[in-house]
Amino acid sequence: MEHEGVDARLAARLSELRAERGWSLGELAELSGISRSTLSRAERAEISPTAALLNRLCAVYERTMSQLLSEVEAEPAQLVRAVDQAVWADDDAGFMRWAVSPPHIGMRAELVEGRLQPGADIAYDRPPVPGLEQHIWVLEGGLEVTVQGAAHALRTGDCLRFRLWGASRFRCLGEQAVRYALVVVKP
Repeated sequence: MEHEGVDARLAARLSELRAERGWSLGELAELSGISRSTLSRAERAEISPTAALLNRLCAVYERTMSQLLSEVEAEPAQLVRAVDQAVWADDDAGFMRWAVSPPHIGMRAELVEGRLQPGADIAYDRPPVPGLEQHIWVLEGGLEVTVQGAAHALRTGDCLRFRLWGASRFRCLGEQAVRYALVVVKP
């Protein structure tokens, strides 16, 4: 996989987004709750941002994670071949994400495949876009999704759908990885 190239392009895009708004690192740190040093290192590609860090930045920049990641990829096409789907990984958290159908001009929905390794537990303190509609369909394994303080244990074939207004959490259940499809629809 081409993690290094994506990380470098992501770092450059994060720097551009901050510059477009005329924010200092200190202002972005205040808005996002992320330390200035971490933001600086992420913008210089010295670290690969975690899923939680990207989620906080997406909230500040008012875009979904898929939108942000699609901005560092080539121009989106109507047909997205499996070999061309952007893959992003947070190895420390045991999380991989495929942009199966990334955001496209004129379309509000996107399709993502997520995989969490056994023991993986990812918490997001806010939605990237308030009111974001999500549909999570478990393809293999078990997944606990906590939304609005309510935990939902999902097994293979189960689907959970909701609008996201607050914190959420994704946790792999059991001893095998969980694989799920996520449909995200902007409000």
